[in-house]
Amino acid sequence: MLVWMLRKVMAERGIWTGAALARLLKEKANYRLSAASISALLTNQPRQMKAETLDALCTALECTPNDLWVHTPPRKERGA
Repeated sequence: MLVWMLRKVMAERGIWTGAALARLLKEKANYRLSAASISALLTNQPRQMKAETLDALCTALECTPNDLWVHTPPRKERGA
């Protein structure tokens, strides 16, 4: 299972709002996301994402995709 960690990554960098993330995306990655798109990324785990959006997030937050997505293997059932 993949877990979306955007809020945690942002908090570790002192970024607390969607507006602050939007500014950072524009300044560091020259990338614009609508307020609605940023809100969706902050409130829900994305089902899909453009590679350029992921690249812009990584550039702006100085992280890797592995920081934004954490993989947790499924638990095996006993006796199965």
